[in-house]
Amino acid sequence: MMDNIKIDRINALAHKQKSVGLTEEEKVEQAKLRREYLDAVKGNLRAHLNNIDIKEKDGSITNLGEKYGRKKGN
Repeated sequence: MMDNIKIDRINALAHKQKSVGLTEEEKVEQAKLRREYLDAVKGNLRAHLNNIDIKEKDGSITNLGEKYGRKKGN
């Protein structure tokens, strides 16, 4: 996950955008930080989903990450 300094910066830029607006450099920084945050959230969610096990009706255990998520290219 992202560190709190970057999250605080995202929030500061959002507040500034609402109040006085952002410079072009700040807009680029905001977009970069938001993309980094979204990538971190998606990676964290993917890691959680890849570790889900489901007990089938026959009693066997299926790991969804092995079945669906951990394929080459994902």
